Amino acid sequence: MQQEKAVLVGLKRIKLTGPAMSDSLDELTSLAESAGARVTGRVTQDWKMVDPAFFIGRGKVAEVQELVRDTNANLIIFDDDLTPAQQRNLEDATGVMVIDRTGLILDIFAQRARSREGKLQVELAQLSYLMPRLRGKGLVLSRLGGGIGTRGPGETKLELDRRKIKERMARVKKALEQIKKIRATQRISRKHTTHYLAALIGYTNAGKSTILNTLTDAAVPAENRLFSTLDPTIRKIAGTTNILLSDTVGFIRKLPHQLIAAFKATLEEINEASLLLHVIDVSSSFIDEQVNAVNSVLQEIGIHEKDTLYVLNKIDCLQERAVIRMWQRRLQPAVAVSARTGEGINELYDYIECWLSKKLQKVYFRLPPTAGSVIDQIFRNGTVTHKEYHGEDLLLEAHLDHRLAHNLERFSIPPFKKTLMKQR
Repeated sequence: MQQEKAVLVGLKRIKLTGPAMSDSLDELTSLAESAGARVTGRVTQDWKMVDPAFFIGRGKVAEVQELVRDTNANLIIFDDDLTPAQQRNLEDATGVMVIDRTGLILDIFAQRARSREGKLQVELAQLSYLMPRLRGKGLVLSRLGGGIGTRGPGETKLELDRRKIKERMARVKKALEQIKKIRATQRISRKHTTHYLAALIGYTNAGKSTILNTLTDAAVPAENRLFSTLDPTIRKIAGTTNILLSDTVGFIRKLPHQLIAAFKATLEEINEASLLLHVIDVSSSFIDEQVNAVNSVLQEIGIHEKDTLYVLNKIDCLQERAVIRMWQRRLQPAVAVSARTGEGINELYDYIECWLSKKLQKVYFRLPPTAGSVIDQIFRNGTVTHKEYHGEDLLLEAHLDHRLAHNLERFSIPPFKKTLMKQR
């Protein structure tokens, strides 16, 4: 399929002038390239009043028309959300397809989804987005299937009217509810085995997947592109017995509400996490905006105060290390790392272990030979720091979850004087 040529359009607002506006369109450029387009030009307009018919002024519409003609572009992408009427009017005026930022992000997600859950979530978001954009009863959704803004969730390639879309949305929601129940069962299982869940969160392309691979020896694809990872992955942190690490979908400014609603089942992993590792690209010039974007999504999905460690990633991309120290003072607690080179990863491990030790209780047990299942449970779900034999009994010093320690209280003994373990 021929690569699409796109013209980008953005508004300069009072709070988004100069570099910030440039960064917003740079990000839109990265999104367009992630979707497979080649950007051929940009048009910006100083914000005064949004035109109800075209979003931008009539003069700017003419400028966009000219740029489309000169660059032979076949796609226009707006950095802000358009109403269905604005989108139709712009398409009629320019003669090419027009999509907004939400439509572009949904298209990228449609490309990235691999699991059944991911595909269902994207389909639900796309159907919610398409519903108000149907021009009339019986519209043939022929736009779905080919290029950017046309990739659909399969069944929407049929001639669907609003009623059929609503029916399909109901089926998708029902399927997602079943997946939600399965996830809830998995969470109960994790709690039963006294595992703590840590979740990697952060702006898209901050390096979450690379950190997941480093800490867990996972093999999750990590690429230098926006939304490289869509489907969540849970792995055990290497060298620990009690912590699982979950990778989550990357956040972004102006994250479509349809996606937040559709991905709530996935984002609930964050709600279940005991520790958040907020990964930040410390080489970015717009850390404040990116951190605020992540925090706003966390608030929207109902997450308030959780133990959070800021992981300042990509320090290998910085020449001036004073920048790192400045952000470590502003964002506390914070660890500076390079997931690519491994610098600072030991400090990250140390923090996680220190955090875990505060969650666990130091206990001492005397276990008879008949308590083999209990011994196995302690080794599987805790950290044994010392063991020795006293006659036939096994003496253990261990760190356990408070609930498990309470359940095994009948084997508890006062702290014992440690000797070298006798070989048996």
